Amino acid sequence: MTKKKHRKPSNNKISNLTNTILSILKKDRNQSFNYKQIAAKLDVNDASSRNQIIKKLAQLKAKDEIEEVERGKYKAVVNTEYHTGIFDAAQRGNGYVICDDFENDIYIASNNVNKALNGDEVELYVYKRRKQGKLEGEITNIIKRAKTEYVGIIQIHDKKNFAFVIVDGNKMKTDIFVPINKTLNAQDGDKVVVTMEDWPEKADSPNGRVIKILGKAGEHNTEIHSILAEYGLPYEFPVEVEDFANNIDLNITPKEIAKRRDMRKDLTFTIDPRDAKDFDDALSFEVLDNGLYEIGIHIADVSHYLQEGTVLDDEAYERATSVYLVDRVVPMLPEVLSNGACSLRPNEEKYTFSAVFKINDKAEIKDQWFGRTVTYSDARFAYEEAQAIIDNNATLSPDDVLNNKQKINTTIPAEVSLTDKEYQTSVEVAQATLKLDELAKKMRSRRMRDGAISFDKVEVKFTLDEEANPIGVHFKTSKDANKLIEEFMLLANRKVSEFVSKMKPAKTFVYRVHDEPDQSKLEALQGVVAKFGHKLDFRSKNGIASSLNQLLSDVQGKKEQNLVDTLAIRTMSKAEYTTDNIGHYGLAFDHYSHFTSPIRRYPDVMAHRLLQRYIDGEKSASAEVYEERCKHASNMEYLATKAERDSIKYMQIRFMQDHKDEEFVGVISGVTDWGIYVEIISNKCEGMVRTRDIKDDYYQFDQDQFALVGRDHKKVYQLGDEVVVTVKQADLVKRHLDFNLIGKHEG
Repeated sequence: MTKKKHRKPSNNKISNLTNTILSILKKDRNQSFNYKQIAAKLDVNDASSRNQIIKKLAQLKAKDEIEEVERGKYKAVVNTEYHTGIFDAAQRGNGYVICDDFENDIYIASNNVNKALNGDEVELYVYKRRKQGKLEGEITNIIKRAKTEYVGIIQIHDKKNFAFVIVDGNKMKTDIFVPINKTLNAQDGDKVVVTMEDWPEKADSPNGRVIKILGKAGEHNTEIHSILAEYGLPYEFPVEVEDFANNIDLNITPKEIAKRRDMRKDLTFTIDPRDAKDFDDALSFEVLDNGLYEIGIHIADVSHYLQEGTVLDDEAYERATSVYLVDRVVPMLPEVLSNGACSLRPNEEKYTFSAVFKINDKAEIKDQWFGRTVTYSDARFAYEEAQAIIDNNATLSPDDVLNNKQKINTTIPAEVSLTDKEYQTSVEVAQATLKLDELAKKMRSRRMRDGAISFDKVEVKFTLDEEANPIGVHFKTSKDANKLIEEFMLLANRKVSEFVSKMKPAKTFVYRVHDEPDQSKLEALQGVVAKFGHKLDFRSKNGIASSLNQLLSDVQGKKEQNLVDTLAIRTMSKAEYTTDNIGHYGLAFDHYSHFTSPIRRYPDVMAHRLLQRYIDGEKSASAEVYEERCKHASNMEYLATKAERDSIKYMQIRFMQDHKDEEFVGVISGVTDWGIYVEIISNKCEGMVRTRDIKDDYYQFDQDQFALVGRDHKKVYQLGDEVVVTVKQADLVKRHLDFNLIGKHEG
């Protein structure tokens, strides 16, 4: 007979048993557990472990932290220390929960995350840390996953019976396990979209299946499509949506014209970027006999074609916005509408929705009209052409502008052959442009006096070759021609909003709102800009706006401009769509909506529909329904903005791959304990110099100075310092740029 084996008793103490038991009971607060069930969850079954659990349960019961609901079965005591919030994951596995119940975010240690992922809506238990007395939390339940689809690189196991997907980015600290029969036959190293199906309690990784193969990691289209997929943004239209759009009647008919104000004979033109493919706004200009100017802001009547309840409208609503990546536009509407029927192209009649104003020489509104129109665009100008007219006629008086065509410089090259009619139209458009510029400047000046903030942040643009390779970088700045269009679009948006908001009884509308800046963020900005010798005034609402404008003006052309512009924008609250009108702080408007870009923004479509509804005398729409739509639009705008930023970052890294042997002068744009961020002055590409790679000393992070300080030689690398760097690594797949630090720039 063989001798029966006995399990050797364990005397090992179970670590962190109090928190572990509480976590188990809190996670399933509606269930009760006995010591055996808890032991099973801890994967222990020896007598010593069971005794420890029994003893701990008795202690927790005595402290009223748990209750015994029936003999030997325990539940968590529910109290007010449970809260809900959004989990913001950090790189090292820990994170914070953003919770409305607390002024500050609640820190969550990595062992208390309990399978929450970035962006998840979670329930948490909040307590004070014993030593520091600071609030800390433990996630006890996941209320709603932020997303279930992820983009990453698939790694096939050697034995080919399973795979893991390594998720892009640094917010996800776990891979996703995929059985081999759920890989869609993806090859090792492919970029894929994987959906998370479940996460077994004792498993380190969730289980998933591949739902789309994007291509080989590192290839251009793969990486662009992966940026879109990461945010759940489509890059093509479903066949049924394209078919529906292609079968819409696009004809301009006498029957429909009869329902509209006919403005086809008014001088009308567009001013847009040179490479624009869709023109959703146009201006008309007429001098009236009473000395006023009738100025029409004409917007593509997208709602005429986009009928509610259709697959086309459903798709537009889901997208909510066009997405502008570096090398392409992912439109909200199919091309037959966005670049065709709804594009106010020259020499074509179009259905439009218009805001028409009678304005005097002081840029004061004397009359206004809103409604559906039919228009004819006489000319298309690029911003550069309109700017040349403004620059070349800067010394003309208003009388010269309106009465003496011979003095107007239309900047038409001598070699260009124009008919008399085309020449006359060009001169008339030039006259209109000069008067509109004069009025726009008066409106802008008034807006600034009222407390508007002037964010003219430099935009990075890439010159691409035929294969979308970046061969150059240039910067887009806003000039008078851009500001002319901006002011009249702002006017239409403001006056439409004001018109509806003053209706009696009150009507539901879609507003674009912007709350006042957070005081703590302003103080943090002050701490940074003080390093460059700038000050802010927090004493009043107007004082904040005035000093921010002064700051933005003072840094123009200086090394710290892009840094300060970026930080100033971050102090602002996020603009959003809502039915609750709280005004727009940044523009200094009490009433503001989005009305002028329905080709690329769904909220503008909603504004058109609601405005027409109220012009027709119908009752107010449901605030609840439209608030839900506003939230969706705000969220999709946020995702689109993140995708656009990621595409710029990706293209910057591609650009820097071809410049690895060059030295660049950059500005330190951020300092952390793991390194410094450097933004190259000549191209705005930002990368990191890791602390461990600076070899001439042992550097430590000084939070008060926003600096890395050498322990032995006391050399300081501080926010705003100019330094010389070279490219260490340009990783397209991880979208990360690392620099070598050569030293401070002595220039």
